[in-house]
Amino acid sequence: MKRKDQMIGPAFLCALLCLMMAVSGCQSMEDQNYTVPAAEKSETVNLKFFGNKNEALNVVAIEEILKAYMEEYPEVNITYESVKGDDYFDVLMKRIKSGNGDDIFMINHDTMLELMKTGELADLSGLPTIEDFSPGVRSQMTFDGVVPFVPTSISAFGLYCNLDLLAENNVEVPETFAEFLAACEVFSEKDITPIVANNDISLKTLAISRGMFEVYKGGGAEKALEQMNADPSLLAEAMRPGFEMVHLFIDRGYVDAGRTLKTEKTKDDLADFATGSYPFMLTGAWASPRVAALNPGLNYKVYPYPAQEDGSVLVTNVDTRVAVNARGAHVEEAKKFLEYLTQKDVMWAFVDSQSSFSPLEDNRLSTDPAVQPLNAYMTNGRSILGTDSNLKYPIWDLSRESVRGLLKGQSVEEVLGDFEAGLKKSQPGGAQ
Repeated sequence: MKRKDQMIGPAFLCALLCLMMAVSGCQSMEDQNYTVPAAEKSETVNLKFFGNKNEALNVVAIEEILKAYMEEYPEVNITYESVKGDDYFDVLMKRIKSGNGDDIFMINHDTMLELMKTGELADLSGLPTIEDFSPGVRSQMTFDGVVPFVPTSISAFGLYCNLDLLAENNVEVPETFAEFLAACEVFSEKDITPIVANNDISLKTLAISRGMFEVYKGGGAEKALEQMNADPSLLAEAMRPGFEMVHLFIDRGYVDAGRTLKTEKTKDDLADFATGSYPFMLTGAWASPRVAALNPGLNYKVYPYPAQEDGSVLVTNVDTRVAVNARGAHVEEAKKFLEYLTQKDVMWAFVDSQSSFSPLEDNRLSTDPAVQPLNAYMTNGRSILGTDSNLKYPIWDLSRESVRGLLKGQSVEEVLGDFEAGLKKSQPGGAQ
């Protein structure tokens, strides 16, 4: 009996094992439907964020925002890539046109106009945070009910003043055009080039402050811009005083034309000004932290442009515009991230890293002491937009090319002719 039991046992165990495996197979199918944790079932969503903010402070702020978002939404992974300067927009357009656009990307006024024509930008009007933007900013974001981007800052452009150098030469911070000319002349007579300028934003924003202030003065901008949209010659004529001002500064040697053509934005210009050898610099207020880092002992502040006979003008932009790729693989997930990004406390971390202002209905001002002189101009009626969304022309790029023409020796009339031709060419059916 003992020997017989040993022979029967293995056969019985084998049959029992087969039965258990069959039952186990059926059970595992049901377990996949009901008991596998959601985190294991769902695949990670990988979002790509492409931008032109690559300064250390900005990147740190962006990375902290991304990290916080991914901690809250572990099923999402976001990577940020940046390219500096105008090269960014060339790369952006090539990616989009080739069908390889990122899920989320930064745009400016001119690229927005182009991308809207081909339907590349997702409508963000459904974001619950849209109502948190100030009314003035919302008017810049909305086109026939469609919101193609959300701005994450209001950037300002200003006159950096080396306060110690001004004091040593008994020069006050200029507040009017006449005072600006007089201050520049003091240094020019001492063989000091008064103004550090770069080959992009410096002189074009100065020209805009001189030429477009009358358009915005008194609150009649909407009607004036409509007329300019219908007749580009009106915009060209409005910019005449601005280009004449730039030409005058070049002619008098207040800017070094040859050097300016080679001076890269927020790089070479900051290095020059940080030496302490120049009284003025024209560039974005967001560069202030970098100037302070280059020369912690430099005593400077940033002021509005002294571009008018009756006072200064602050040029601003509804800026760092972030859009969602309408043809991307993760449109809804990208929108959800922008909803998070545009919450007040989240956005403020990014805004303040740029010494800029919030586009939301938020009373917080920049904590950078160097840009405090700009604060009052946000509400005193003497600020204008460098790129107004109600203007259908790529004024940002065209004004830069116009200024470069002046730096290369073109006359004001030649520049105005090219500027107006560019305005016309930019429109559907425009002259080639």
